[in-house]
Amino acid sequence: MARRLVVVTGASSGIGTAFAREFASHGWDLALVARREDRLKDLAEEMKARYGVESLIIPADLAKASAPKDIVKVVDDAGRQIDGLVNNAGAGQPGFFAETKWTDQARFLQLMVTNYLALAHLVAPGMAERGFGRIINVSSVSALLPSANAHTRFSGTLYPGAKSLLIKFSEALHLELSAKNVHVSAVAPGYTWSEFHDVNGARPVVSQMPKFWMLTAEEVAKAGYDAVERGVVLRVPGAWYKFLTAMSKALPDPVGRALMRMQEKRMAARMGAAQ
Repeated sequence: MARRLVVVTGASSGIGTAFAREFASHGWDLALVARREDRLKDLAEEMKARYGVESLIIPADLAKASAPKDIVKVVDDAGRQIDGLVNNAGAGQPGFFAETKWTDQARFLQLMVTNYLALAHLVAPGMAERGFGRIINVSSVSALLPSANAHTRFSGTLYPGAKSLLIKFSEALHLELSAKNVHVSAVAPGYTWSEFHDVNGARPVVSQMPKFWMLTAEEVAKAGYDAVERGVVLRVPGAWYKFLTAMSKALPDPVGRALMRMQEKRMAARMGAAQ
């Protein structure tokens, strides 16, 4: 019997690489998707050597509308079926909403929302028919907290809303499919050490964050894998972020927003002192 296969998008670095390693450690074959083919090949060789699993290498740009169908076709042409999906590929859209081009915002939505949903829509029917499937959507703790100016500056005004949609989508799709043994989970990490912060220019700020604010990609992947196996719809990794999200639920919205503004001022002061 062939091993189960999981598609991992954004697999060339950070959380995506960590998810590929986590699934491989549990005996899953991999379909590794990202733009940087050389990194995918290196990861595939590492997973073969460490865990004996096979990998399909799929160079693709998830900001293109054709990407989901292209990915599924490569897997079909290889004679494999998709048993798991990790929707992780992503990037921020820095800059104020009113001062950026709509074409840039539309590309962000294609990458961070539309193609997540399109991939899930392509693979979910087969999972339901076979009576097994695992889908993980990588969201963000920013979807669960009051919006902060840093979201606009580094990740984009649409970022928290896009990540919020993924949580509600995961919840609804899990309700739809869980009776057929198809589990859908959203994992909502906070600040995580990865190249994401280098790409969107947030590295100087992130480097000033207290250590207990920072997660590792491995922590996020383990939390996500455990959640989807247990059928937990939403998992927030890290004790600090569990505390923050619980406090946010308990406090009235105006109080939460006021606390967020206070934290932003403290971070700005810390950045000024560091410079």
